[in-house]
Amino acid sequence: MESLIQLFSEPTTWVALATLIAMEVVLGIDNLIFISILTNKLPEQHRERARRIGIGLALIMRLGLLGTVAWIVQLTEPVIELFGQAFSWKDMILIAGGLFLLWKATKEIHHSMDPTPGGDMFEGKAVGTTVTMSFGSAIAQIVLLDLVFSVDSIITAVGMTDHVAIMVIAVIVAVTVMLVAANPLANFINENPTVVMLALGFLLMIGMTLIAEGFGAHVPKGYVYAAMAFSAAIEALNMLARRAKRRQMEAGHKADGSA
Repeated sequence: MESLIQLFSEPTTWVALATLIAMEVVLGIDNLIFISILTNKLPEQHRERARRIGIGLALIMRLGLLGTVAWIVQLTEPVIELFGQAFSWKDMILIAGGLFLLWKATKEIHHSMDPTPGGDMFEGKAVGTTVTMSFGSAIAQIVLLDLVFSVDSIITAVGMTDHVAIMVIAVIVAVTVMLVAANPLANFINENPTVVMLALGFLLMIGMTLIAEGFGAHVPKGYVYAAMAFSAAIEALNMLARRAKRRQMEAGHKADGSA
């Protein structure tokens, strides 16, 4: 207890904590977008429960990985070499997660554009123009991506500080933010079809970034999130323009009716 008091009495500790919280929140956005898109395919009465379970599992995985920091550090050590390229367990996890994201985002785009979509190996049958998904398959896919994002998150945390207490606090705060933002974000995505396509584009970009990092090509996260922010800003302007046009049309209809 005294060591914790001494640790948090230093200004550098608070700077490290604030920086790590910000980094973990940003990294959690990728995880949250995937959970939002996936759970929106469930029946409405199951969506919130699935989001809570998915985010809860993300917290459990992150805290569990923090308890094995020594093992996590070893994940960055090369274990195999192919065509002159060395790969660690972290690299292979990132590549597998990136490939899954590319596959999943492509399937979702196909389902969004196809007037008669069909299910796939992880999904149920088509109902009308949508594809239903079982609760179990949704949780299984969330767990898979939770693992990928958790490994990336914890390795990032280990690289920023040596104090496990700081990592634990940052992870808990970041996951709490995810939990608070989950329903509003998922509802917003569900109510705006163009945002769904934008979010799927984000998942494609995130998937390619994970694959690139798995092959040793470091992609600065700032560039990725700057592109995402720019696209989101353009879509926000489009939404405002559509609302203004809708108001003008409604006003025109009222004027014609009163005349």
